[in-house]
Amino acid sequence: MTGPRYPDLIAKLPSTVPFVGPEVQERQRGAPFLARLGANESVFGPSPFAVAAMQDAAGQCWQYADATNYDLIQAISARLGVRPDNIIIGEGIDGLLGYLVRLLIAPGDPVVTSDGAYPTFNYHVVGYGGTLHKVPFHDDHEDIDALMAKAIEVEAKIVYLSNPDNPMGSWHSGAKIEKALDSLPDGTLLLLDEAYIEFAPDGTAPDIDADDPRVIRMRTFSKAFGMAGARVGYGIGAPELIKSFDKVRNHFGMSRISQAGALAAHEDEAWLEEVIALVEDARDRIADIARANGLTPLPSATNFVTVDCGRDGAFAKAVLAALVDQGVFVRMPFVSPGDRCIRISAGRPADLDILEAALPRALETAQKQA
Repeated sequence: MTGPRYPDLIAKLPSTVPFVGPEVQERQRGAPFLARLGANESVFGPSPFAVAAMQDAAGQCWQYADATNYDLIQAISARLGVRPDNIIIGEGIDGLLGYLVRLLIAPGDPVVTSDGAYPTFNYHVVGYGGTLHKVPFHDDHEDIDALMAKAIEVEAKIVYLSNPDNPMGSWHSGAKIEKALDSLPDGTLLLLDEAYIEFAPDGTAPDIDADDPRVIRMRTFSKAFGMAGARVGYGIGAPELIKSFDKVRNHFGMSRISQAGALAAHEDEAWLEEVIALVEDARDRIADIARANGLTPLPSATNFVTVDCGRDGAFAKAVLAALVDQGVFVRMPFVSPGDRCIRISAGRPADLDILEAALPRALETAQKQA
């Protein structure tokens, strides 16, 4: 008796999860976290109208959702001033990344990204046999010029750029991205991940025609809208590319509950504005806590603050581990030189009180281990 016959590509891949979630860590440590400040979720939660809409939709969850996501697409396209055929809905940006890579990448196809950028994108590329070409960050920013130069060099099919960036929190002006399009090689798609765009300063989002076939932009309800667990993301792109997603996407991937919640959240602009203000306050407090402990907070256009611990990756990892031991869930960049930092998501005042008490002890523990 034999098992399934995996293709060679799949047989050689490791079974891996790009992120170790807080629930896994809680099981490992045998206790819940006191402050959940690591996954860039919104601890402020979704709009109350979204919660009510999802509760109402729960009674209809015996029905499949509208596979075309019609109502949500109509609402998003109206707000953005684009046509409905410029919008694709999926199971968070992560799901859309997987569909896009499946659409465009065959074994051996070159893909360009930054070394240290979002690992789930890399996970999808490797899973379809693509070849990753990475360029380093420059001054804690993704290096747009280097990305474009590498794309030209390797004839890349996709260039991945997040703006604002995770994990450093940095950002480029929209004008810089618009200018960079002049360097994009023919046949290369710029994948612009704008998961944190609601938190960014005016002028961060580039002015790019939704019909421009060189670009697809991806946004999410996971961050500012507070619906990470509902898994709702959307892409903005040229109609031909958007229509192509129907070749590979899970047409019933969205639940009725998620659709209803996202639509209600999308319409509650007052709640979105309140959350953005709360995040700004939290970023300021995290920065103050960092400085009070002799650390350096990096400028952020996201819902987190990346904090420079002032030494190497081993020291930052020790700080992180000591925080986790005290019940504070945080994460850190994976790649040098960013791994000198820890990354702290915006929290409520009570969460940040816990952080404020734990950080000095964590630093003391890490310094003893150095």
